[in-house]
Amino acid sequence: LAGISAPVGRGARGRYELAGGPVLLIDESYNANPASVAAALAAMAATPRDEFPRRIAILGDMRELGQQSDVLHSALAPAIEAAGVDVLFAAGPHMAGLYAAVPPARRGAHAPEAAGLIDDVLAAVRAGDVVMVKGSLGSHMGPIVDALKSHLASAARGTLTSR
Repeated sequence: LAGISAPVGRGARGRYELAGGPVLLIDESYNANPASVAAALAAMAATPRDEFPRRIAILGDMRELGQQSDVLHSALAPAIEAAGVDVLFAAGPHMAGLYAAVPPARRGAHAPEAAGLIDDVLAAVRAGDVVMVKGSLGSHMGPIVDALKSHLASAARGTLTSR
């Protein structure tokens, strides 16, 4: 079991050693529902703050929730609080409700589609962050993960150029 790791999009973790300290990227981009988002936030909260003092959650819409979708998205605000999320980035029309429900000091950015968050996310992430990306596959969070991996790998090599 020691050799088993989480698959891409299902909790895979990548650690990037930057000049100022590490960044931990948690890829939960394959699927999302209210219970799995709350669980992913709780798992991120277990990351030691002494090594990763700042927590960033990048959440995309949970799909196929029916008429209660907006309510179910907004209802994740207590899980954001309980996990000690410092910055929330939110993508999609349903996540707008959650974004509005968190205190303004914790709001990173909201975009109608995931691709609209990439530049803001890359500008925000820094050494000492644990970053978790989660959303339903249809919310297209994978490109954010890919952009972060490329950005962090370049930063770790010291070859980062401005976007």
